[in-house]
Amino acid sequence: MSASSEPSVPSGSVADTVEAVRDHRWRMLIGGELVESSTGEAFASIDPSTEGELGRAPDAGKPDVDRAVRAAAAAFPSWRSTAPRERGAVLRRLASILRDHTEELARLDAMDGGFPVVNMRNDVGWGADLLELFADCALALGGETIPASAENFHFTVREPFGVVARIVPFNHPIFFAAGKIAAPLMAGNTVVLKPAEQTPLSALRMGELFREELPPGVLNVVSGKGKETGAALVAHPQVRRIAFIGSDTVGRAIQADAAAAGVKTVTLELGGKNAMIVFPDADLERAATGVVAGMNFVGSQGQSCGSNSRLLVHAEVAEDLSALIVEKVGQITLGAPLDQSTQMGPLVSEAQLERTMQYLGIARDEGAKVLYGGSRPSALKRGWYHEPTVLDGVTPEMTIANEEVFGPVLSILRFERSEQAVSVANGVDFGLTGSVWTADLDRALNTVRELHTGYIWINGSSRHFWGMPFGGMKASGVGREEGLEELLSFTETKSVNVMLG
Repeated sequence: MSASSEPSVPSGSVADTVEAVRDHRWRMLIGGELVESSTGEAFASIDPSTEGELGRAPDAGKPDVDRAVRAAAAAFPSWRSTAPRERGAVLRRLASILRDHTEELARLDAMDGGFPVVNMRNDVGWGADLLELFADCALALGGETIPASAENFHFTVREPFGVVARIVPFNHPIFFAAGKIAAPLMAGNTVVLKPAEQTPLSALRMGELFREELPPGVLNVVSGKGKETGAALVAHPQVRRIAFIGSDTVGRAIQADAAAAGVKTVTLELGGKNAMIVFPDADLERAATGVVAGMNFVGSQGQSCGSNSRLLVHAEVAEDLSALIVEKVGQITLGAPLDQSTQMGPLVSEAQLERTMQYLGIARDEGAKVLYGGSRPSALKRGWYHEPTVLDGVTPEMTIANEEVFGPVLSILRFERSEQAVSVANGVDFGLTGSVWTADLDRALNTVRELHTGYIWINGSSRHFWGMPFGGMKASGVGREEGLEELLSFTETKSVNVMLG
């Protein structure tokens, strides 16, 4: 297969698609060139629906990372000097390329990550949306004039950091790969992107597609298995800005490694154990739909940091709401990711499946009751599938009520008083998303005021609104994304004082 803009994944039969991916020569983008690792080492990317090898991605070592960073550093002076609106025009062209290759990229993520292809088409569009969103913000990169004295002139300018490391997770591969390079590039930085080892293929293909549109070195894409690639990127002395999405454990390790290597600016979008609070006056039918949507059973198999994996429901309506949820969860179609009717595919890896099953075992041992699911689907003999699962009888001290599973497990907890619901919602280490359901706006806003949570819906769930800052409190991260705050976070402020005669 060539590395041109011609599709590497045909839109024909599933068999043709799989064959094309297996035959493709997967390479990294470094300094405008498509390259293998310096050692020739590669690692298998596994199709979680078949447990078979899908392709082999380059396993970048420290020399490869160094080459990518140096290429980014060399490209930086010219890219930062490009006018913001011109950079915005480039981002718009990248968005157009993504949209033109929607089916190809969606199929790649469906096979590489197990995500339903119907949902992955949306992910491609969302990645393009963010490229366009930040292109729209070109003129927001200006500074300020400040009346700091009566006799002089004082102003600020915003300047890019230089080389930015962007490390993204497996659960929305092309969306994160494309959408999360938008703000640093728009701000005038150059980028080294590292996709997750479980789902590297769409990012590598994106590098091929964007190669002709970007000056060499402005965007570099490196893939690697294990810790070495990411650690080398974080510790590199020419990387001054790091943005990571993933688990809180890895996020803290990145903070520590970055601090040990130098003074670097680090933002983190980490895990969540998110609470949805349903008061007795809520529209239960709408709330049940919101619970299932917010748990991200459909599309992500519950593998989302924003999933409302804790449902806190008033005891007065708990039975009725639980019945509605079980009914809706029972209608979810599990199946092969490339099947157009599939709503829920396999988990991304065997390790993720084992993690889910381990947490369910602990939950049962601690007294939780399975209302729906709880095991692997008997009809799907091959692949890392797990049923969408609803647990009842969960109490705040249980392990399942405190630790992130990152799988298709919803826990139902009951409350009697508003203060109790807020206390339980805030009683975990995380604070990423939250949801409040009630017909009483005063109650909703009073509850929101008390929640230690970064992104909240009232009578809604799951949906992101571009321009609204997304990010968490407490162990859920540092910084905000998807809006102007993200763009400005990839700049530094320089203050200039003009002393007038």
